[in-house]
Amino acid sequence: MATGTLIAESVRVGAVLDAPGFAVREIRRVEADLAPGQRAAGLPDRWTLVAFDVADERAAELASAFAAVLDEPGWYADLHTAQRSFVVFRGRVFAYARDDAAGRAAAEAFARERGVPEAQIDWP
Repeated sequence: MATGTLIAESVRVGAVLDAPGFAVREIRRVEADLAPGQRAAGLPDRWTLVAFDVADERAAELASAFAAVLDEPGWYADLHTAQRSFVVFRGRVFAYARDDAAGRAAAEAFARERGVPEAQIDWP
């Protein structure tokens, strides 16, 4: 079973996430630890974290659905199976073996280019 987290505020206004087959495990509200650049970009101070599960064979499909609805700047979602990690930005999915350092480095570099602070580049 693949697991992951989606920040509800990262979904573009007016977008509809039509991704059958994933199950919400937990919804939690948190105070976001925003970096100055995120504050300047207007990101909200409180985030709604949606933890979910999806069958391994549907993980890539769900990642693609997320890529179609995420907003800018710097929002991302992540999910992972025992073997693969998926890091998703608007219009872009990074999928790599969990032990693939180069694949992870590419996703991290893309996140930094989008203004994601180091402390938030914390996916498994």
